[in-house]
Amino acid sequence: MPTHRFHIGQIVFLTPSLDQNISGGAYIITKKLPERDGEPEYRVKSVNEPYERVVRESQVRLAGE
Repeated sequence: MPTHRFHIGQIVFLTPSLDQNISGGAYIITKKLPERDGEPEYRVKSVNEPYERVVRESQVRLAGE
């Protein structure tokens, strides 16, 4: 069972995706979610958007990675 790599309050960078209407940039982890299809998920929030997104762990990375 995979464990969450990131923690609530951490700032991560989201990989942009035009086909999913996801703008890249810095996001803050607001909640850890259960894994789906064997991969942990998170709720994230950007200061540039009024809403939160649900992302898979493979869609985000720490600064400098």
